[in-house]
Amino acid sequence: MGTVESRAPSIEQVKDAAANIVSAFAATDTDRYFAGFAPEASFVFHTEQDRLEGRAAYESLWAEWLNDGWRVVDCQSSNQHVTVFPGGAVFVHDVATTVALPDGEDSYRERETIVFRHDADGRLVAVHEHLSPMTTAAAS
Repeated sequence: MGTVESRAPSIEQVKDAAANIVSAFAATDTDRYFAGFAPEASFVFHTEQDRLEGRAAYESLWAEWLNDGWRVVDCQSSNQHVTVFPGGAVFVHDVATTVALPDGEDSYRERETIVFRHDADGRLVAVHEHLSPMTTAAAS
């Protein structure tokens, strides 16, 4: 195991890490999706009452969704912005998602912030994700 990187990642490295998370989500690829998050990552979703403390808590919720018949049909990222800093980065984007539910499909637009840090192997992993609804004014 190496030491944690203290240099700032490149914007392309951050976009690549985010793209991997988004594409895994779009494919409902559970293993690849959660591999993009550190075990201690926290999650704030406007659809959930409580903050999810740790990847395991989100994995449990995800499993419930899957058991209920949920899956992602499509997920598109746009309006991306990256801020890098020594050891990590903040990735912000707009997300258009369509999911399949037992009673049909649902589509929505949201804003998402993902905070990345280098892990001990030098890989960028997400340590926080925050998802907010996009207002009608912002979506136009």
